[in-house]
Amino acid sequence: MTILSVFNGITLSKTLRKTPASITKISVNNNFSRIQPPIRLTNATDLKPKLGQPLIFKPHTSKLNQSVACRTQIKSLFTGIIEEMGEVKQLGFDESGESFDIIIRSPTVLQDVNLGDSIAVNGTCLTVTEFNSERLEFKVGLAPETLRKTSLVELEKGSVVNLERAVKPSTRMGGHFVQGHVDGTGEIVSLDTEGDSLWVKVKMSPEILKFIVPKGFIAVDGTSLTVINVFDEESCFNFMLVEYTQQKVLIELKKIGQKVNLEVDILGKYVERLLSTGFVSNIKSKRL
Repeated sequence: MTILSVFNGITLSKTLRKTPASITKISVNNNFSRIQPPIRLTNATDLKPKLGQPLIFKPHTSKLNQSVACRTQIKSLFTGIIEEMGEVKQLGFDESGESFDIIIRSPTVLQDVNLGDSIAVNGTCLTVTEFNSERLEFKVGLAPETLRKTSLVELEKGSVVNLERAVKPSTRMGGHFVQGHVDGTGEIVSLDTEGDSLWVKVKMSPEILKFIVPKGFIAVDGTSLTVINVFDEESCFNFMLVEYTQQKVLIELKKIGQKVNLEVDILGKYVERLLSTGFVSNIKSKRL
């Protein structure tokens, strides 16, 4: 029952690209684009503060040139149509202990990447601060709030992540409007097969569940999906993945008890906001 669409397989990845922010590029001899000043990922024993999670490991022997994370927030839009599954090659705090960075290998997404581009990583909109075309890797920085709000805190070296570049105005909207602003996380409570399809049931807080409706949109780890049923008494909802989708997204690889990022339909949040502020009542009173 997923609404995930297919755009001739890899063809989609060749059409999605976001115009980069205005960032001065510096040309270096190892074909690596960066911005100053450089930073370095350090060993786990030197990193502060610590998250209490197995996130830190030693950097590559051949270090990548580092760059300062772009502090400018870029407004982007995604469709929930996953382009590829990338692999986490390295992650950890920099030597200052203030910036948490992830390096991801992604041959498809990296094809036309630029500094400042927005890429959804497991449904979380992040900014490319560094990339290496030869190694087929790019780096993104995570703010403390991102680590608290999303399931990215559970990533480790070798983890697989869903990736999608921001859409262009000419791109078909095959999924639904996904901002990459994760509302919270849910926990997988059941995985059941029916034929070649997979039923997935997710539990989350009532604050998120109130925006979820049967046959409505939901982004799970950045994948645009259709809600099948909502179980208010259990604070759960479920959805189904067809065989093709299982092969193209991360969800099928997860186990019961693991977390997923959730982003509800933005329209539902706007409606609740209007109702809570008395906007509808004010309009009715003016008509009387």
